[in-house]
Amino acid sequence: MSTKSLAIPLTVPTGSLDSYISAVNSIPMLTAEEESALAESCVADSTDLNAAQRMIMSHLRFVVHIARGYRGYGLPQGDLIQEGNIGLMKAVKRFDPEKKVRLVSFAVHWIKAEMHEYILRNWRIVKIATTKAQRKLFFNLRRKKKRLGWFSDAEVNTVAEELGVTKKDVLQMEARLTYQDNAFDGYDEEDSENAPVIPANYLESADPSPEDSFFTSSTKATESRLLHTALATLDDRSRDIVSQRWLSDDKLTLQELAGKYDISAERVRQLENNAMKKLKTIMIA
Repeated sequence: MSTKSLAIPLTVPTGSLDSYISAVNSIPMLTAEEESALAESCVADSTDLNAAQRMIMSHLRFVVHIARGYRGYGLPQGDLIQEGNIGLMKAVKRFDPEKKVRLVSFAVHWIKAEMHEYILRNWRIVKIATTKAQRKLFFNLRRKKKRLGWFSDAEVNTVAEELGVTKKDVLQMEARLTYQDNAFDGYDEEDSENAPVIPANYLESADPSPEDSFFTSSTKATESRLLHTALATLDDRSRDIVSQRWLSDDKLTLQELAGKYDISAERVRQLENNAMKKLKTIMIA
């Protein structure tokens, strides 16, 4: 059977979502023989994009159907369908007609996998599930939670046993599912009386603000420059005494400096005081 004889439209509307859904539902389904012929054509000639496109187009309705099952996550249906279509394309690329399985059965895994990945990336700001066990829990727990309120101990045990995870995993994921994203500074449309407490009101950083950091950095740079300028006005001995007594990591005592310059400790103290007064006068001016 020639793949060119299968009259399937190759385009769908790109306007509203309703128009798109109506269009893909109007595309006729392939018979088993037609699907097999197209798949064999793709296997025999990997460049036969027309055959691959016809297989994809006839299965777009299944992507829409699967996407409807994820409406409870509050994500745009159009985006879910788009991600599912990517999964469908991957399935068509890997489909083997020799396995005697219809494409729709084979593609379900690929379609759901792309949708799951999209949901996990976008459902919350903070990634809610990263490991394989957490991903399984995320989707199964939402389906099993038929009522509001927390699971009882018996329900936790049942879910853990059915999904092959620990009770701790179930409780942690249940807690994560109850979290809600909250804007740090709140939202403009919220009235001040009924608005929830926003993080900006209680999450205060101990670090200085950018303005304070800049001011501190600028002040330190200015003071350092003035100090070097003032030190340059001292004689070598006075400058060394000040440096050894105040600026060195291993500070020397008056007695040590007295021994170094062969003068009394009292004379070292006098030289130090005179030098410090001169430095202060220059730096304050």
